[in-house]
Amino acid sequence: MSMFRKRTVLAALAVAGALTLVAADHAEARRAGSIGSRGTRTYQTPAATPTAPGTVAPVQRSTTSPQTAPSAAARPQAAAPRSSMFGNGFAGSLMRGLLIGGLIGMLMGQGLGGLAGILGLLLQVGLVVGGVMLIMRLLRRSQPVPAAAGARGGAGSGGPRPAAPGDWRAASVPPAASVPPAASARTPGVQDEIGLAAADFDAFERLLGIIQGAVSREDQAELRANTTPEMFGYLADELRENAERGVRNDVSDVKLLQGDLAEAWREGNREYATVAMRYASRDVMLDRKSGQLVSGDATGVGESTEVWTFVRDRVAGPTGGGAAGLWRLSAIQGA
Repeated sequence: MSMFRKRTVLAALAVAGALTLVAADHAEARRAGSIGSRGTRTYQTPAATPTAPGTVAPVQRSTTSPQTAPSAAARPQAAAPRSSMFGNGFAGSLMRGLLIGGLIGMLMGQGLGGLAGILGLLLQVGLVVGGVMLIMRLLRRSQPVPAAAGARGGAGSGGPRPAAPGDWRAASVPPAASVPPAASARTPGVQDEIGLAAADFDAFERLLGIIQGAVSREDQAELRANTTPEMFGYLADELRENAERGVRNDVSDVKLLQGDLAEAWREGNREYATVAMRYASRDVMLDRKSGQLVSGDATGVGESTEVWTFVRDRVAGPTGGGAAGLWRLSAIQGA
């Protein structure tokens, strides 16, 4: 095999290794977007729905201890992000890929003389890496923003509402004027221990806009009023991180496209509801000082599918009944 062919093979192997490791790191970043608490069901996977028929990302950050949730020993726990001597992310992945290529070059060469091929390898890989970085940047821009990056927002309580309400009807339920919205939002066989009404689903859609709009406007008072203390802490951390990076998130044209119930249950005097929501939005990141576009597509509207869990307290009444409090966001999971 000629030296040119050897170097070509080594370049292909190094780039392939880097791409594989970059994909794994990028997947880990997306999984880190599932945050919050679902009570005793925090580490259980919500039921699939027509809106989110695939696997829902497990909760990665929560103040709920796995030991306090049922069947903790039987559930596979989410793996912590792997660390490396080269670090994580694209640069670390590239170095790991190049190291693999260099070791192969040593094996194919004559002792330490094989190291001379690394210089030629770096020259060839340099051009390829430039293309790989461009492709990865385009892929990241086309990806829906993970939940851990915040419940990105648009129309909040102070902004315009969508022209038409979202479609809470499950895909398996044929539309009919005689079917109440709350009933049509339930997939057949879905567990609903609470008996949600149409007003509850209206509240979920309203909170989608309120919370995302508050994040976009950096309105911490609005966030605190409509989220649990745990979720508020995560979202406030995001606002602080954006400020430190000198950017701000600007989202507009938020509209619920489809949503349905995954499960609803009661724990003591608390009621939980997990719903899947597919919504459209225009999501960009802007420089805080200049207002110039940093990332995202300012001309296009993207779609995201997420699973949100809401919680409310029910105060017991003197006759044994009770009044339900307001729904608050308790958890977000990527779908």
